[in-house]
Formats: sequence, structure tokens, C-alpha cells
Amino acid sequence: MAIAYLSLGSNIDDRVSYVQQASKLLTESGLVSIVRSSALYETEPWGNPEQNWFINAVLEIKTKLEPRELLTLCNDIEDKLNRERVEGKKWLPRTIDIDVLFYGDLTINEPGLTIPHKYLSIRAFVLVPLLELIPDYVHPKYKKSISELYEAIENPEEIFLYGTRI
Repeated sequence: MAIAYLSLGSNIDDRVSYVQQASKLLTESGLVSIVRSSALYETEPWGNPEQNWFINAVLEIKTKLEPRELLTLCNDIEDKLNRERVEGKKWLPRTIDIDVLFYGDLTINEPGLTIPHKYLSIRAFVLVPLLELIPDYVHPKYKKSISELYEAIENPEEIFLYGTRI
């Protein structure tokens, strides 16, 4: 079984519910078991500031799925929760977004799959929940801990503890 880390985020309608539903669907798939989760955080939008704030969290999971299979499962859950995608546009409002952040210590750079996630090191909304779970984990590509990556962000987006767990 591999250990992987997933980022979950929502900024449409009942944001907490969408994150909770995604977590439940991951478990109900029978292909993923949640080891632990970060708290929920309310976060300033990254990449496109003209939208609602997000609820974000990170899950530590165990899975027998290969990385691409895990990504497919995440995309299927996004589809079940009515995630809308617009061709050629990024960082739009969404019911749910599930990103594979880490998969063991693997480094993968293939079309449609980059692990560790390519923006992880500059997104405070991902690094803060990771600080809660694995502050000393060393990024396999950058050779810096999660704590060091967070400290290196020049202008981190605003983040507030939402106060509950998934």
C-alpha cells in the first residue's frame, strides 16, 4: 500500500459539505483508506482572485492504486460532485477539486500527471494543511521540507483555520 496526500477544495455552495462528500466517496470506493486529515481551512483564492474563498483540507491516504489510477478516481469523484471544467480555463470556481500532491516519494512528469503537484511549493492553502500533517517531509524534487517551502513563499494567500475536521 502506498501513502499519498490529496488536497481537497471547494468554493461553491456548501463548501464544507462538498469536501466532506468527496472524502466519503474516496473511502466508499474501497480503493482508498484515509489515515488522517488536516483541519479545514478557509483560504483566499489562488490564481483567480475574482471568486469566492475556498474551504481546503489535505488527506493522508493509503491506496493500492497506481498514481494514474488514483488521479482517475479523484477525477471521477469530481464529476460525481458536478465539477464543471471549461476547456482552456484554469482556476475557476468549483464544487470540488481533488489534487494528488504526493505519492510516496515518486516524481512523475507525464502528460496529465505531475507528482509532486507542480504548484504545491507556492500554494499556502496546500502547505498549511501539510504543515499540520508532515512538516518535516522533504519534497522529492526540491529537497526542502514542507516547513522550508512554506517559509519561502513571498506573498502567501490569506488562510484561516475553519475549526473542524472532515
